Amino acid sequence: MLVLTLALNTFISFTFGATPIKADSVAMANLKNVAISIKEVPNIGSNSTIPMPAVPKGYTATFISSDCIPVVSRSGKINPPLVDTKVHLYFVLKDSAGNKCDIPSIPVIIPGINKTSTTANAKPFVVPALREWLGGTGQFTPSKRMVLVVDLAHKLELSQTAEAFVSEYTAMFGKKMTVKYGSPKKGSIFLTLSNADTTLGKEGYTLDINDAIIIKANTSLGCFWGTRTVLQLLEQSSSIPKGIARDYPKYERRGFMLDVGRKFFTIDFLRQYVKFMAYYKLNEFHIHLNDNGFKKFFSNSWDSTYSAFRLESTTFPGLATKDGHYTKQEFIDLQKLASQYGVNIVPEIDAPAHTLAFAHYMPEIGSKQFGMDHLDLDNPKTYEFMDALFKEYLSGPNPVFTGKEVHIGTDEYSNKVAEKFRAFTDRYIRYVESFGKRARVWGALTHAKGTTPVKSENVIMDAWYNGYADPAEMINLGYDLISIPDGLVYIVPAAGYYYDYLNDEWLFNNWEPIQIGKEVFPYGHPQILGGKFAVWNDHMGNGISEKDVHHRVLASMKVLGQKMWTGNSNEIEFNTFTDKAEQLSEAPGVNMEGKIKAKGYLALSYTFDSKRITDKSGNGNNAKAGNGIKVVNDGTEKCVSIKGGSTIKLPITEIGYGYTVSFKVKRSEAASGTILFQSPNAILWLSEGKSGKLGFSRDGYTYTFSYTVPVNQWSAIAIQGDSKGTTLFVDGKLVERLEGKKFEFNGGMDKMACIQTLVFPLETIGAKQNKETFLIGDLKVYNKTLSVDEMT
Repeated sequence: MLVLTLALNTFISFTFGATPIKADSVAMANLKNVAISIKEVPNIGSNSTIPMPAVPKGYTATFISSDCIPVVSRSGKINPPLVDTKVHLYFVLKDSAGNKCDIPSIPVIIPGINKTSTTANAKPFVVPALREWLGGTGQFTPSKRMVLVVDLAHKLELSQTAEAFVSEYTAMFGKKMTVKYGSPKKGSIFLTLSNADTTLGKEGYTLDINDAIIIKANTSLGCFWGTRTVLQLLEQSSSIPKGIARDYPKYERRGFMLDVGRKFFTIDFLRQYVKFMAYYKLNEFHIHLNDNGFKKFFSNSWDSTYSAFRLESTTFPGLATKDGHYTKQEFIDLQKLASQYGVNIVPEIDAPAHTLAFAHYMPEIGSKQFGMDHLDLDNPKTYEFMDALFKEYLSGPNPVFTGKEVHIGTDEYSNKVAEKFRAFTDRYIRYVESFGKRARVWGALTHAKGTTPVKSENVIMDAWYNGYADPAEMINLGYDLISIPDGLVYIVPAAGYYYDYLNDEWLFNNWEPIQIGKEVFPYGHPQILGGKFAVWNDHMGNGISEKDVHHRVLASMKVLGQKMWTGNSNEIEFNTFTDKAEQLSEAPGVNMEGKIKAKGYLALSYTFDSKRITDKSGNGNNAKAGNGIKVVNDGTEKCVSIKGGSTIKLPITEIGYGYTVSFKVKRSEAASGTILFQSPNAILWLSEGKSGKLGFSRDGYTYTFSYTVPVNQWSAIAIQGDSKGTTLFVDGKLVERLEGKKFEFNGGMDKMACIQTLVFPLETIGAKQNKETFLIGDLKVYNKTLSVDEMT
């Protein structure tokens, strides 16, 4: 990934020329001037097709598309919306010599079938927003015993959607939902594919909220997206405003890319992300399976530089990284889950650069000329290796890569051998296609200019940096593009370049996928398939955790889900959007952020005055004591004694950033490796194994405070955590803040941040592996970083 930042106030220009042009500069300049002057079409009125704009003599305009296909199709047919709807039209202008260029988007209002009423219900808030809404009056109230009714005629097609909806309803609300087949009943939710509105496409649906909620679609996927909307409405209120919605995406491709090559993410994390993305109607999860660190952080030695390939290989045993990879079955199951949730997994094997993992496995295929993280394009063994690797996941009746598309990488190779790089790219596009897959690539062909042809038909290109692949040039060559401009939508955690957190406000107010870098294409351009944002984990070893990455993605997923479904609608202010979006779940049953619902800041309070450990905060978070737990009063504190090997089970897994956890602890002996709190994601050490100090571990990293818990005396400990670091207080005094540490390399010439954050583990107190007995009392968990005064 190229380290280059694009300022947000950079000049933005419209791009002309969607088709190959051979013209003298004067004729082309005249053509563009005429195109710019065309700003409207005749009044639409009751027309059933889009009228053509007036153009000067000697010029002709051709309608190409709109940015709202269900309302204005690519043939120009008008399908009246529910209410008046703004649509952008895309025309191409041609002069008498045959030269062509784009006419800037022309906005029009398409008259709706219905008139809006000031007394009607306002459009309800969901993410992404509903595209069309006709407000009714009154509220829909679900029946006490919620029923999902499935149209019997479509039982088979909708069974999977119904199953997911019922299970998620229970996960979200703790109530059972019954499934029945037949006709909608008052207070029920009804799913059907009996839909006369064919203009909605495969992802669109209608939502009729009256005495029942009726979701109609052309496909089960459309119905599934409708259930996401209903779940969001129900989690905000026990009643839903009546009305009718037509909902459909503005962009076909709405994606997120995660670099698992440089940082391993568990398969559970990926599965949770499928559900998270689906809840906000993103439909492509691009998984970057291999990559390597920067040599400068590893003693400038390729042999020492970290590299990883994250998928089990039986063709090349030992290729998959030992510190974290996915089995073939895990990856197949992930794709199956994603398919059930309307998400397409796009696996990427990146070559011929970013390939140090392959050179570590087979050194002879690494390039001596450009670095071992490049493949040697002159070595026949390179092609034998890559052929066999792709074949392992693509061949056979049940391939590991089950989806329709596979990404072959192809970015950032030296352009000193551009022709060989172009030949490599063309070869693996065709090789992937030979297994019935559609190929996807990173844009690189402007950087790698040459004469060697590279197949473009039916190939999707990620347009990430215009210096590597000029998007207008790529469109002219015939590529379909995914907009992923690095200067706008790249997150590189704690690296000091690109974004640590995206500028969500700017993106919300300004961006949608027709903008690639500084170029803006006409709304509705048929070769701009959609957009995507990315997390690149360039600085491996910097301590970033899965939770840290999620914290950076969480708000952006909602913002960009909105922008890629609805575009620049400007119906709601950014601050209002974020305030409301923050109240929505990540997805039913998904809580990677570690939120604890509570009546106030105090989420949990145990005084340990009996073995029945009752939550005194009023939130009902009662704990369960296992064997070996005794209630004691040592004359100073009410507490429990936790014998080595014993545990207390809490109903909460963890608490996310912005917390204070306070407790009193007394050790009866000094033993190393004693766990105080733990969860599946982290450990808080009473005495870390090597140092004996208070500390914590997560994601393969262990950090310790400059403090050892003393023996035979009470210590009042408070730990606070936020997205920047972790703080320890003892007996009301600050001991240490873990934040801001830097690693230095090459005599201080190169630096890397060290991230020392902790999502606090709460699933158990104590651990089976513990050998020492300790006393704990007065445990309190707050959804807030308390001041010193508040703690004392």
